[in-house]
Amino acid sequence: CESACPRTASASYVWHASRAAMAGSTHCIPPSPTMKPSAPPTRFPKNKVRILLLENVHQRAIDMFHQEGFYVETATALSKEELLDKLAGRNGHEAIHAIGVRSKTVLSAECFELAKRLLCVGCYCIGTDNHDLPKAEQCGIPIFNAPFANTRSVAELVITEIIALSRQLMDRSAECHRGGWYKVSKGCCEVRGKTLGIVGYGHVGSQVSVLAESLGMRVVYHDVIPKMALGNASQCGSMEEVLEQADYVTLHVPRLPSTKNLIGAAQLAAMKKGSYLINAARGEVVVVDDLAEALRSGHLAGAAADVFPSEPKKNGEELFESPLCGLPNVILTPHIGGSTEEAQAAIGVEVASAMIKCINTGVTYGAVNFPQVDIMPRVGTHRLINCHRNVPGVLMKVNTALSQAGCNIFAQQLTTSETVGYMVVDVDVFTSEECMTIIKSLGESIRSRILWAQ
Repeated sequence: CESACPRTASASYVWHASRAAMAGSTHCIPPSPTMKPSAPPTRFPKNKVRILLLENVHQRAIDMFHQEGFYVETATALSKEELLDKLAGRNGHEAIHAIGVRSKTVLSAECFELAKRLLCVGCYCIGTDNHDLPKAEQCGIPIFNAPFANTRSVAELVITEIIALSRQLMDRSAECHRGGWYKVSKGCCEVRGKTLGIVGYGHVGSQVSVLAESLGMRVVYHDVIPKMALGNASQCGSMEEVLEQADYVTLHVPRLPSTKNLIGAAQLAAMKKGSYLINAARGEVVVVDDLAEALRSGHLAGAAADVFPSEPKKNGEELFESPLCGLPNVILTPHIGGSTEEAQAAIGVEVASAMIKCINTGVTYGAVNFPQVDIMPRVGTHRLINCHRNVPGVLMKVNTALSQAGCNIFAQQLTTSETVGYMVVDVDVFTSEECMTIIKSLGESIRSRILWAQ
């Protein structure tokens, strides 16, 4: 068997299934190529793999799925019931195998419970906190995102806003549009030599740091996780230390219980008089009413917000309201930090690549909520994929089943989280069907499927 299935060769995988499995089962189990089944084996058609892409996912991603031969459906937005119907395959809809969304769609626990065929989710953005990640993991569904692709676009927007606030550009522009002409220098300043405080020194925060230093700014930052400073930036021991010395404060933290209302009246009062606040993180991080009061009182000289506690679900007029509306030297933008052609194209490629690899080979590297497995496909093998509850004894049961079937294992990898275990096993083609039948029958199994190398 080893001579027919060299260990060093690589391969790609395709789905195979019996006709009965294609008709109703969510698992594709191929007969062994050396056996003579009553019904001849048939390849699961790639054009039956259904991909749903919402919220104007970039064309690059759509093209990549088409090139794989998948059936791709796109929509700007779906109602909750329409989304549930497509996930569950009810009310005349065929159940989807993968879904791609951006920041507006919410995938709840109900979505994952109903999505019996869903293999993976792609978030074409950085944030994934609007989805029920633990429930997705419990259901055996990995979720992928693009943590790096739009970093530069968000960082450039922040730097743009720092300069615009320093020169009161938005107010001067609005006056000119109204026919006014107010050439003033009071309250306007250069950013060179000023101190920028960064709260959250991750992908975006560190990029802002580099760009700000190139403008001659001094950079201080705080992160709950110790991070190596880039350039000449200085790490502070607390957020309060950043607020006290910064002329500009920019926020780059995730949405967590610990970051909700992170910046309220007390923190704003701790900032320097005449300083500026920029929020391109999450809307819930700032108490907006307190920020509005700090601006009206003159304690802050200006602010910029790209995210808000409540955001419209669609584009249009007279949809947006905020206590910050109408205040001077305040820049409000509709969550466009990562909305550049370059960022969206890069996100499309990054997330689509991860989803395709997961569908075709079971690889989960890069998933934000799921055990990560990455094994090179091997020629002449079948790949058994199993997600199970992480309880003692499962690996022993699986290996016992493989041993009893006389299976020749070419590669095996198991990774676990607190909740689930995810296992990928490359086996010989002669015993794969028997092995998968036993693995699927285990009480701890959540989802299982089999791929046939080519």
